[in-house]
Amino acid sequence: MKTQLLCTFTVNKSLRPTIDLIVDTYDVLFNKIFVLKSVDSSELMCTYNVDSSQSLTILNSTISLHRKKHTNTLYTINALNELIKSINNGVLDTSFQVDWDQYRNCLLATNDDGLRRISTEVKEIVYIKVKKSLNNPQNSWKSAFFFVSLS
Repeated sequence: MKTQLLCTFTVNKSLRPTIDLIVDTYDVLFNKIFVLKSVDSSELMCTYNVDSSQSLTILNSTISLHRKKHTNTLYTINALNELIKSINNGVLDTSFQVDWDQYRNCLLATNDDGLRRISTEVKEIVYIKVKKSLNNPQNSWKSAFFFVSLS
């Protein structure tokens, strides 16, 4: 099985519907969704792993990410390329060694303005428990969520 880390952006008032949509759309691996919050704004990011060996429908406001575990840095490939160019005099050198400690606990992405660095904290971890529904024969499985707040 090949896993892919996805990140769906949302805001606090839409967090529960966003989690419902993620769980309805994907088989979330490890039954966990990490909810990160931006240190500088009200933006939330739901990060979760899916099996990428099957065809995926990508939800709106969702990006594919990579992760450096030792610094908890999340990044897109485009953002990594932009980062390398910004610290290597405009030259994209794929062998350039990034000092990941300078990007600890952040998400690196790109937008129309270029490289975007979002400092993050874990807001909560959502544990997904799937159980058989006795009340609804049409839908034999039901998901329950357990939120563990960390902030």
